[in-house]
Amino acid sequence: MKMKKETIELLFTVLFVMGCHTARQIKMNLPVFDKEGHRGARGLMPENTIPAMLKGLDLGVTTLEMDAVITRDKRVILSHEPFFNHEITTKSDGSFIDEKEEKNYNIFKMTFAETQQYDVGLKPHPRFLQHERLKVTKPLLSEVIADAEAFAIAKQRPKPFYNIETKSNSLTDNVFHPAPTEYVELLMKVIIEKRVEDRVIIQSFDPRTLQIIHHNYPYMKTALLIEDFDKRSLDEQLNQLGFTPSVYSPAYLLVNEKLLNNCHEKKIKVIPWTVNDKKEMERLKALGVDGIITDYPNLF
Repeated sequence: MKMKKETIELLFTVLFVMGCHTARQIKMNLPVFDKEGHRGARGLMPENTIPAMLKGLDLGVTTLEMDAVITRDKRVILSHEPFFNHEITTKSDGSFIDEKEEKNYNIFKMTFAETQQYDVGLKPHPRFLQHERLKVTKPLLSEVIADAEAFAIAKQRPKPFYNIETKSNSLTDNVFHPAPTEYVELLMKVIIEKRVEDRVIIQSFDPRTLQIIHHNYPYMKTALLIEDFDKRSLDEQLNQLGFTPSVYSPAYLLVNEKLLNNCHEKKIKVIPWTVNDKKEMERLKALGVDGIITDYPNLF
């Protein structure tokens, strides 16, 4: 029986899409050993800013680690907290935000233009003494990617990977951030528009956003973040997640030979955070970790 023209065209389209999807999966290979700059180069430059990201690239990181939050007008910007942290923020009048009031400066309730009234680089950082002070604001994720890509091209270096954390929590849905599905879709819109899906890892402590990524964008790399106080076994953590992530990213003190072997048996890479000591870096690398996240990429 001859197939109708419409049926043939539909079949061709499905096969073409499947082929593109497979090719996209094949291209997504993480670095052999992943050198990640935490919030760019948090120990050296204002965190989660373009200067921090470019500093990390200049020091040879393979992946820029960063945090993404959402503004009231649905823009994706870089920030570790969904509010303006008192440790790093200067108001437009030159005064500092107090710790007691910082959560009142909720980024989810501000437009992107409003967020640009707050400086996050001039205040001396109490915990990072090598931190360079400069006037800078929280950037759009799209701007960060554009500048990082241009920097790599100008310096004739490999384009970086991007490890982007969703800062969501079930207790603060629609208070400090959108609900998980909207959060993921806003983030993915930027990633797709910038055409960097093959170099992005989505990481989170919140399994909900990772589950949505895995369901809606199965070709994307994901990383499960684990706190140092989490006493569950690896299998318990993965059972809650419901699938096998590309990367298991625990606090570095949790890493031991047994954990590494268990992850590697499951084809999961292990990239611990946040390692700021050279000897500890060397110990973990000798143990067999697949990468390291650090505030001081100059230690690499």
